[in-house]
Amino acid sequence: MNFNDYYIARKNVFERIQNTNTATKILMSLLMACFTGIMAQIIIPLPWTPVPVTAQTFAVLTAGLLLGKKYGVLSQLLYIILGVAFIPWFGGMTGGLEALLGSTGGYLIGFLIASYFIGYISEKYADARNFRKMSVVIGIANFALIYIPGLAGLAIWSYVTQGALLGIPELLIMGFVPFIIGDIVKVLSASAVSKVFLPKE
Repeated sequence: MNFNDYYIARKNVFERIQNTNTATKILMSLLMACFTGIMAQIIIPLPWTPVPVTAQTFAVLTAGLLLGKKYGVLSQLLYIILGVAFIPWFGGMTGGLEALLGSTGGYLIGFLIASYFIGYISEKYADARNFRKMSVVIGIANFALIYIPGLAGLAIWSYVTQGALLGIPELLIMGFVPFIIGDIVKVLSASAVSKVFLPKE
């Protein structure tokens, strides 16, 4: 296959996904929710924080790329709803309402915002699907749209359950700094998915 054939095939697959019926798109959203749950089990606990390192952010970042804003956010909504309801697929095989209200609940809310944002940019601006531009978009989604609600949720959880009002340095050490290197890898990997699989026109 030459490059021209590859570009045509990539565009055809993308358009087929975009133009498929609603039931199929919902099924794809469910599959992406399952993928997020699987990636959440790749976990590295950290002794000084209740927030573990997981691989699930990669699934969140690619959800909007592959499914668009509407069904990308639906995939993460399904992930949260099913995890709260009866599937223990949050980090470390946990689930239930306590996971949503716990130390990582804010990050779950951030997943919805980030997947929508990435899907919106990817759908509206085809020229943003190259590696460099999408790295910026996904970087904003990861480091701002996930971490801002994530850190806010962690601070609230700490105050309610521990009676401790975390200072900004302590909050960053617990909920942000240990994850930077891994998140850079996930951001660049998701940007590579955009470059390889998404048409640029």
